[in-house]
Amino acid sequence: MWHDALHELPPALRHLLARQAEAAPVAEGSAAWPRRSFLKMAVASGFALGAYPLLAQTSSEAAPLKPTQQPSAFVRIDSDGTVTVTVNRLEFGQGVHTALPMILAEELDADWSRVRSQLGSNDPAYADPLWGMHLTGGSTSIKHSFMQYRELGARARAMLVAAAAARWRLDPAGLRTQAGFVIAADGRRLSYGELAQEAMAQPVPPQVRLKDPAQFRLIGRPTTRLDARAKSSGQQVFGIDVRLPGQWTALIARPPVFGAKLRTVDDAAARAVKGVKAVLCVPLDRGAEGVAVIADGYWPAKQGREALKLTWDTEAVEKVDSQRLLAQYRELATQPGARHFDADMTPLASAPHVLEAEFVFPYLAHAPMEPLNCTVALTSAGATLWVGTQMPGLDGAAAARVLGLKPEQVEVRVQQAGGGFGRRAVASSDYVVEACAVARAARQAGLEGPVRTVWSREDDIRGGYYRPMHVHRARIGFDDRGRVLAWDHVIVGQSITAGTIFEQGMIKNGVDQTAVEGMREPYPLPMRLTVHHPKVNVPVLWWRSVGSTHTAFVMETLIDEIARTTGQDPVAYRMAMFGDRHPRHRAALQLAVDRSGYGRRALPAGRAWGVAVHESFDSVVAYVVEASVKDGQPVLHKVTAGVHCNLVINPRTVEAQVQGAALMGLGLCLPGAAITLKDGQVEQSNFGDYRVARITEMPEIEVHTVPSMEPPTGMGEPGLPPLAPAFANALARLTGKPMRRMPFDLG
Repeated sequence: MWHDALHELPPALRHLLARQAEAAPVAEGSAAWPRRSFLKMAVASGFALGAYPLLAQTSSEAAPLKPTQQPSAFVRIDSDGTVTVTVNRLEFGQGVHTALPMILAEELDADWSRVRSQLGSNDPAYADPLWGMHLTGGSTSIKHSFMQYRELGARARAMLVAAAAARWRLDPAGLRTQAGFVIAADGRRLSYGELAQEAMAQPVPPQVRLKDPAQFRLIGRPTTRLDARAKSSGQQVFGIDVRLPGQWTALIARPPVFGAKLRTVDDAAARAVKGVKAVLCVPLDRGAEGVAVIADGYWPAKQGREALKLTWDTEAVEKVDSQRLLAQYRELATQPGARHFDADMTPLASAPHVLEAEFVFPYLAHAPMEPLNCTVALTSAGATLWVGTQMPGLDGAAAARVLGLKPEQVEVRVQQAGGGFGRRAVASSDYVVEACAVARAARQAGLEGPVRTVWSREDDIRGGYYRPMHVHRARIGFDDRGRVLAWDHVIVGQSITAGTIFEQGMIKNGVDQTAVEGMREPYPLPMRLTVHHPKVNVPVLWWRSVGSTHTAFVMETLIDEIARTTGQDPVAYRMAMFGDRHPRHRAALQLAVDRSGYGRRALPAGRAWGVAVHESFDSVVAYVVEASVKDGQPVLHKVTAGVHCNLVINPRTVEAQVQGAALMGLGLCLPGAAITLKDGQVEQSNFGDYRVARITEMPEIEVHTVPSMEPPTGMGEPGLPPLAPAFANALARLTGKPMRRMPFDLG
C-alpha cells in the first residue's frame, strides 16, 4: 500500500509528506495517502511540478545523444553483478565519489552493496553537461549532474530490461527491476551481471522514464562513502602515490620572487648526490625560470635541490611588501572605483546614525594536505598524465601545447586528491605545464621513463596562487529602527579572472564578479558599490567559496552591528529584512535558531551567542554559535548549522562538508592565518608559521538540513562563509569591539 511505502522513504521525504498530510487530511474511511491525493497535494504546494526537472518522469532529449549521455562511458557491469560508475569530477574530499554513483544507482535499481566508483579522464564524455567543459568547481558537481546521472541510470536500466525481454521473448513493459535483477511477472529473474553483455548491444533509448521520487531508496538516505574504508585505513591512492615502472621524481627550485629568472646556476654538488639523474633548467609559470632536479626518489631529489647554488635576477619584477600594499589599498578605498551597484547617497548627510568601517583581509594559501603533483609519461603516440585536477580538459590542452602534441594525443587520468580548495583549477595550468616541461626536458636529456613532479609543502605555500588580499570601506546611514537609508561601499582587491579564459564572462563594467558575490543580497539595501582591481605581482586564484570569503564577513558583521546599535535582536532584525522574499534564508536561520536553543537557553557565564546567514553557490547556510574569550584568545565552543541545499542526496556528505567548511572558516579567524610578503618574498613556509585550524580546535557542531524536494544545489563551499562572521558577532557582544580584521585581533 502507498501508506506502507512511506515508511521506507528517507526521513526528509517522510517529514515533507507528513506536513502535507496535516494540511490536507484524508477523509474518514478512505485509504490513507492514495497516490492520486499525494500528487494533487504535491502539485498544489509546488512540491512536484510536472515540468520541473526533479520530478520529470520522462527525459526531454530529442536530439542525438551527446557523449555525456551515453551509459557506456559511465556504467560497467561485470559478470558477477558488480556495477562500476565513472565519476565525471575530481574527488578531493567533497563526496562526489559516492553521491553521483548513488544518483545513477537509484535509477538503475542497482544493488548498492555491489556498486563501486572510479574517476574519469579528459574524455569529452566527462565534461560538465551544462558548461561543456571539464570542471569540478563552484559546488556544481551534484547540481549540474543530478539529472545527467539519473538519466544515465535510467537508460542503462532500460537496456537491461530490453535484453531480458529479448531473451525471454516478452514485452519489456511487463518486466520490473529490483536490486540488480530484472524480474518477469511469472517470477523468473536474471541478474544484471548475466544480462550486461547483451544489454550493451541494445540501442540506447533517447528518452527514458524516471522514477517518482516517492520510489527513491538510495537518494536521501545516510550512506557510508565508498572511499571511507580506504581513506580511514591509509590505503587510498592519491595522485602523489602514483608509482609506475621506471618512474623518476622531480623537484623544482623556484625563484624567491614571482616571475624572477635565473642569473647563475652551479649544479655540481647537486649532480653528486646519490640517486640524482639530471639537473635541468626549465621555464616556469608567469615567465619565471627554475631548475628541476630529477632523481630516483623524493629524498635524493630534495637533497639535490638543496645542494644547488643559484642566483636570481629579480630586477625586472615587482617586489611586493604587505605593509606598503595595505597603505595603497587604504588610499584606493577612499576613492570611488568601477561601479557595480548604484543608489542615491544623499540620505547619508542627514542619517540619524552613521557607521563607518574598514575591513582588512590578508592573502590566504590553499594549503591542501596533499601538495601539488603531476606524473607525465611520454610515448611515441603521445602522453599520459596522472594528476588530481579540477579541469582535466583544460590541463590536457595545456599539456599538448607544451609537448607539441594534438589535444587528442594527451590522456589525463584523474586521480583522487587530498584537498584542493580551488588550487587544482588554475587557468594557467601552472603545475601541469611545469610537469610537462620537466618531462620534455628529461626526454631531451636522454632520460627515459615517466616523471613525477612533486611540490613540497614549502613550494606550495611560498610559490603558489593565493586568495586575494582585500580592503573594504563602508559608510552606512540608518535610522533608529535600523532602516538603512544609504550604504556606500568600496572594495579593493586583485581580480581573479583578469587575463584568464574566464575574463570575458566574469568581468563586467570593470568589475570581477567573483569579488562582489555575496554583497547586498538578501537584504533590501540602497547600496552604492564600487570596486578597484589593482595589478600586483602576486598570483591570485579562487579559494574555497571565492568572494564570499570576505563579502559574507563584511555583510553579516555590519548587519549585526546595526541591530546592536538600534537595540534589536539580530535574528529578529534579519527576519524582518528578509520579509517574504527569501524563504530559504528564513528557513535555514530559523532551523539553526530552533535547534541551538537561541533565546530560550541561558549560556554559561562568559559566553555569548553569534549569528550569521549567507547564500553562496545557490545554497544557504545559517550558523548560531557559542563563543568566549579565554586568556585574551577567542574560543568557539559550539556551532549549530541550518542548511538549505534543496534535496539532500547523502545526508552524511552534507554533514561532513559543513563540518569541514566550518573548521576551515574557523581557521581564518586564528592568529597566524595570513600570507604576508616582504621584498617580494612570501614570509610563511609551512604549518609552523601559516596557521590552519586543528582538530583540537574543532567546536561541537550540529548540522541540520531543511527538508526540500527542489533540485539539489552545491555544498562543497557554502558552509565556510558564515562561520567567521557568526564567531565575530559573538565576540563583539562579549568585548564590545567589532572585528574588522582577519585573522581576529582582540588587542
